[in-house]
Amino acid sequence: MFRRPSKKQQLIQRIIVYAVMVVSVLVIVTGIVLFILGYRLDSNNGRLAQGSLVQFESIPTNGDVFIDDEYSGDRTNTKKTVVAGIHNFRIERTGYETWQKTLTLSPGTLTWLDYARLVPKELPTEAVLSYDTLHAAKASPDFKKILTQEAADTPTFNLVDISDREVRSSSVTIAPTAYREATTEGVSHRFTLDAWDQGGRYMLVKHAYDDAQEWLVLDTQDASRTVNVSRLFSISLADLQFSGTSGKILYGLSNGVIRKIDLSSETISRGYASNVTSFSMFETNLLTYLGTADDGSKKQVAGVYRDGDEAGHIIQTATSADNTLAIDVTRYFNDLYLAVADGLEVTVYTGNLPSSSDDPVEDLTIATEFMVAASVDSLSFSPTGDYLVVRSGLSMVSYEIEHERETRSEITTSEGKAHSFYWLDDAYLWAIYDGHLSIREFDGTNVHVIMPMEPGFDATLSQNGRYIYGVNKSEDGKSYQLQRVTMILG
Repeated sequence: MFRRPSKKQQLIQRIIVYAVMVVSVLVIVTGIVLFILGYRLDSNNGRLAQGSLVQFESIPTNGDVFIDDEYSGDRTNTKKTVVAGIHNFRIERTGYETWQKTLTLSPGTLTWLDYARLVPKELPTEAVLSYDTLHAAKASPDFKKILTQEAADTPTFNLVDISDREVRSSSVTIAPTAYREATTEGVSHRFTLDAWDQGGRYMLVKHAYDDAQEWLVLDTQDASRTVNVSRLFSISLADLQFSGTSGKILYGLSNGVIRKIDLSSETISRGYASNVTSFSMFETNLLTYLGTADDGSKKQVAGVYRDGDEAGHIIQTATSADNTLAIDVTRYFNDLYLAVADGLEVTVYTGNLPSSSDDPVEDLTIATEFMVAASVDSLSFSPTGDYLVVRSGLSMVSYEIEHERETRSEITTSEGKAHSFYWLDDAYLWAIYDGHLSIREFDGTNVHVIMPMEPGFDATLSQNGRYIYGVNKSEDGKSYQLQRVTMILG
């Protein structure tokens, strides 16, 4: 016979139900919070551990993502949370070589594997232009153009448009009125393509005639607007570099002094740094330079100049007169980073430059220091500032700013000597070894041989990443060809 619970029993039942509901809600909320924070069950030890979020992206997309040899169930672009520790990541797609990388991930971190470039298994070359002779080929930084030069003694160039599938070429010639001794008999001339501006319109051309030289700014869209910088300012320049994309603002090195040049107003500044032997521009308002100390020690110094400052700032002086320095600068999420190599030691600084030239560089702190096996041949940050790559002979050391991770690798070649590396994109480098163009990631992994290529010419991606362009000799060796390889199938 059913007996109605007493009020006391009903109260107890309600308390129990409410308690179960509260506990359930707390468990669910806690689980959601832990999940959002990246905590996962570690199947190896059965314990809850905070994981690491990994963002996968690839060119092309739709690559199958494998984590520790198990298919993740997703394709690029995607993201996954994994337990902190050592993991092997793999991306596969039909028709392409496998991309893979092994990393040690820390708890609660975000790792961007957003640079994976899938390389086709078959890489047939396609000739797009032919030249009887070819002296130079310079690719623009916007991946849209290549300026080629068939002969060094004439100022006629070919502007090659690689922005579309159909490659187009047009002739660009500097008028004789733009350079000295153009019509003087017996004078030998040599025109050298030096560097593009960041906007990909203007080209610096170095003109050597007899024992003299001068600098020309060539407007590739209108050669009649070519400016002879040396003649305009009646100045001897050892080096000249663009600042920005206007083609009008430059920095020049004259008699060991760095000066700013404005072609629009036809003005040249006072000296900003002296005893300089070389310099390099970064963005529009920052440059690094190497020079000699003014204290008579003959030691090399590495410095940086910021537009608007009274003078340059010496960042580091070589520890001995025998040491050669190298320096580069970048910004990463608005933070300034400076890398300096002194002998076998590389130091990466971060922080702010002083507000005046009289202040010591005391606001800079050391982000990392490491040693290399031999003297540094090259030191450069990636275009977006994520990575630093230092090459010493056939050895490479890379440093990732985001994760403060250092990686060492060796270059495999039958040549026994090292060649220069150049940035192909934000994460990949290219070089010519054993007569072939090869690419590799900043940390030396995922190396691929792309195509035969002649040294001394530029290689470049097309703007959409579909092709890689390079220069090689024809099969009979009597002419040159601008060739390309398809990197994105279909």
